[in-house]
Amino acid sequence: MIIVMGLLLTAASQDKTTTIFIIGDSTAANKDISGGKQERGWGMVLQSYFDDNIVVDNHAVNGRSSKSFIDEGRWAQVLEKMKPGDYVVIQFGHNDEKPKADRHTDPGSTFDYNLARFVRETREHGGIPILMNCVVRRNWAASTPSEKSGESIGASIDDEALRNMTTTETPLHSEVSSLVDTHGLYRVVPRDVAQRMNCHFVDANLITHDLEQSLGVEGSKKLHMWFLPGEEPSEPKGKQDNTHYCVYGAHVVARLLADAICQEVPVLKKYRTDADITVDRQGRGQYLDLSSAVQEAFTRSKSETVIQILGGEWEKPQLSKKSRIRFVLREGARWKE
Repeated sequence: MIIVMGLLLTAASQDKTTTIFIIGDSTAANKDISGGKQERGWGMVLQSYFDDNIVVDNHAVNGRSSKSFIDEGRWAQVLEKMKPGDYVVIQFGHNDEKPKADRHTDPGSTFDYNLARFVRETREHGGIPILMNCVVRRNWAASTPSEKSGESIGASIDDEALRNMTTTETPLHSEVSSLVDTHGLYRVVPRDVAQRMNCHFVDANLITHDLEQSLGVEGSKKLHMWFLPGEEPSEPKGKQDNTHYCVYGAHVVARLLADAICQEVPVLKKYRTDADITVDRQGRGQYLDLSSAVQEAFTRSKSETVIQILGGEWEKPQLSKKSRIRFVLREGARWKE
């Protein structure tokens, strides 16, 4: 009887948290952090911007479209985990543009249908859908494909292959001063489906366009996996990937999208948090180790630097009484005794 009551209390406690599921592609996905790898998806780091009342469960996967995500059974897995009151952020487009039959969908037809299915089935399981269009590519191209080809710029870009593109290779294109769209109707459809189905919508394409445009041709490189040879130890040959985010870029984008989600769904605002630095051994923060976070905090001129720690057991740094660093322990994080 005691064991049964304990299990019931545990279940009740777990039910107090709300889950934000993310379904999408490599721009949001969790990444391999071994060997100091720097690539991150914005969904991977989103937990840094919500407190422990919210659990971010990121199911976005590299290379997936709305079609392949369903066909591979990944959507069914999300539905099995979903409970009433949970949210589902739905973001596809990058790979729906691709011509391969296992991924391709058409705006005005199969792409719309898949997004509508995600919305409908989320609601059938008591969840709350949030449609989000695709983030922009860092595309400052001086020219676009010919109208004769009928091919969008997005369809001609193999996002996954960009991981093998080094800065010693031929540049992807000459660059101009205005960001050029690569998504066409794939960025419009999610908004239209949201309007038809009275669904929450976040314009991630506009948000990231304005961000990249404000940073300019050179500044926007800092958001992405763009490194000169020898600049980043994990990418000794350099990298010029205009699609995927580095640690810094993922956090900048996640912070903006967290704000947009809370604006669209005001009930989530009370769970929004924003520490100066996040430490997490799973790669969801800016740092994997606490000592590096403390070193950065010492370089800041702020009156107080807040370092939040996600889970695990940690050696507490010995700081002077005049230190302007405050620690916030989350997800059961604790100091070693």
